[in-house]
Amino acid sequence: MVFSGKRILLIISGGIAAYKSLDLIRRLRERGAAVRPVMTKGAQEFVTPLAVGALAADHVFTDLFSRQDEQDVGHIRLARDCDLVLIAPATADLLAKMAAGLADDLASTILLATDRPVLVAPAMNPHMWAHVATKRNVRTLRDDGIRFVGPMAGEMAESREAGIGRMAEPLDIVAAAEAMFDDSPKPLAGRKAIVTSGPTHEPIDPVRYIANRSSGRQGHAIAAALAKLGAEVTLVSGPVSIADPIGVRAIHVERAEEMRDAVLAALPADIAVMVAAVADWRVASASGQKIKKHPGESIPTLALTENPDILKTVGHHTMRPKVVVGFAAETQNVESNARAKLERKGADFIVANDVSPATGIMGGVRNQVKIVGRDGIEQWPDLAKDEVAHRLATLIAKQFKP
Repeated sequence: MVFSGKRILLIISGGIAAYKSLDLIRRLRERGAAVRPVMTKGAQEFVTPLAVGALAADHVFTDLFSRQDEQDVGHIRLARDCDLVLIAPATADLLAKMAAGLADDLASTILLATDRPVLVAPAMNPHMWAHVATKRNVRTLRDDGIRFVGPMAGEMAESREAGIGRMAEPLDIVAAAEAMFDDSPKPLAGRKAIVTSGPTHEPIDPVRYIANRSSGRQGHAIAAALAKLGAEVTLVSGPVSIADPIGVRAIHVERAEEMRDAVLAALPADIAVMVAAVADWRVASASGQKIKKHPGESIPTLALTENPDILKTVGHHTMRPKVVVGFAAETQNVESNARAKLERKGADFIVANDVSPATGIMGGVRNQVKIVGRDGIEQWPDLAKDEVAHRLATLIAKQFKP
């Protein structure tokens, strides 16, 4: 087991997502990890130290000034006597403390004193996650080497609001922690990669948009696979409901123009994998107000204009990456369309698949692709999207061998 003999210090901060920490402890322990819990004052308002301690089978640490726990400088011991510090959930307040280097309670003091890897699972209201201060703090923490898993999109517990802010599910957090203990070969170490994923949403008015179907699963899996092989990955993602992969820098966008700008800003890079289902067209002039339907009036006409071709832009760029991979989702003439796209877009490989409704690929967890390269076509069998990602990352790594 990956966690056999591993010691994880779990910091639980305040928020309704704290209840998920109970399942997280169970999942970690059943995989062989020893879990030592630390709870903030806010966390104790949502779950009890008794429940947490019972599941962890260990003492729960709560107070920086505990006479019993601090008689041997306990916060320093906790900060060092572990293999990984995991914060789940991590509130906006705790992220702000970490970014500023504050240490006014046990959790923040441990985080300032630790020299161990730190993995953070944020959980907060979508407006708090989107706030410029939180974005700044997250950017600072990423630059400091802190790893993130999530947050995810979904309904909020406290209201009918929805958006990005839900804590990643316990099994996703477990997978992210496992990745941090991965010591497999890293053939892409030192290489930079850009991956696009998900759809783009092109607004018609404040409530309507044009989009292509995409769950983002394949693109996110490829970003994770490249990171696992050691690449420094920038993932530019359109609106999706899945968590950011562990170990990547994620940039969230909505429109094709925003995606193009984010991709170009990430250059230079060694690898570009353009997986996103970018909408080919956008409304030439989106309405600032909802377009209302009135009895007897004619149906409004939408004037469309072409969106930027991100793959072609990268494939012919003066800072073109060494390996450029595009995707071709087709419903007919899959091979011929992919070959034409390879030449037209300046790519090294096109990953082509049949996305006809009968295949069930769109939104599913499996894929069947053809790898179209300059030397021919390779048919891959029906595979889980994670396995497609692994094979593609391995193929890309081979391009860098002498």
